[in-house]
Amino acid sequence: MAGPLAEFGIAGFGYAFGEDQDVEHTAGTYVADPERIVGWGYRTFHRAEDGVTSTALAAEASRDALTRVAVDPADVDLVVLANSELAEYPYWDSSAALARELKIRERQTMLLTEGCACGVTGLGAVAGQLLLRPELDTVLFTAVNRVSEFHRNRMNVNNAVHSDGAVAVVLRRGHGRNEWLATEQFTDSDFCDWFRTDVGGSVTPVAPPGWSSATAPSGTERVQAHFRKDPRQLERFGNQLNARVVDVIDRACRRAGVRRADLARFIYLNDPDGIADLASLIDIPLARTNHELAIGHGHMGAADQLVALGTYLDRGELDSGDLVALAGISIGMRWYCTLVRI
Repeated sequence: MAGPLAEFGIAGFGYAFGEDQDVEHTAGTYVADPERIVGWGYRTFHRAEDGVTSTALAAEASRDALTRVAVDPADVDLVVLANSELAEYPYWDSSAALARELKIRERQTMLLTEGCACGVTGLGAVAGQLLLRPELDTVLFTAVNRVSEFHRNRMNVNNAVHSDGAVAVVLRRGHGRNEWLATEQFTDSDFCDWFRTDVGGSVTPVAPPGWSSATAPSGTERVQAHFRKDPRQLERFGNQLNARVVDVIDRACRRAGVRRADLARFIYLNDPDGIADLASLIDIPLARTNHELAIGHGHMGAADQLVALGTYLDRGELDSGDLVALAGISIGMRWYCTLVRI
């Protein structure tokens, strides 16, 4: 098979997480029906202390990655930040803020904000940069999720417990391990409004009296309203959601010249129920998914898949030559997959 157009691999990982919180013990502080949250199957999630910003989490993970690989920040050619939550300020480039924290100066930075997808699809964006700019050799790619609890109730966005964490990877041109093979994605733009937050943007910059993220409608309620709570339509759409995940994996496999049957590991969003459903659809054992990690981490937005990949590498649970799919669904609505060869 032909090699990828831009040949690069992951040389090392770094991590940063908020404080561990027990889902069962804390769910009642977020919602009136905590048993619904517990039923999703999560055990713990991470909550950053007040005052710990997304930039601080991203910088901690970045320093960890650079230290592990023994890369001086001055040798980084490109800084990419994938942020799936709100940054600290509007009209502000948090990728530049991350570079400042790391004392990386006069280098290109790139900010990605396509929700949960950007920590995976961003690897394809890096491939494009490496293809266009042959002088680039070392890229720092960091994905962070730090929930803004003013804007969002972390347990009432969708059927996931949203969690605070960051992962950073050092990407190197020509690195022969953990190689990027392909990235594929597509959107169904008709559903782009479902998981938005209605306050804080230019339409409603200031929350109206009485508004609170604790009681604001969830994205799930928008989905149900769209289908008029018709159980048959909701079931059909649920099946379509999963079928499209399989479709985008197959598209990525075709682009890379491999087969879905060759997958050694399937890494999805940290959604225990969703992982179980998809494992059966793509015919892969649950033990070869991130089901166990999802239960213990919660949904860390853009950081989910790379945290899992790094964890399995750190544990020695992946072998040279293994094919790994990083896949998911995000706002947009966007379906996406990146393939990595260990």
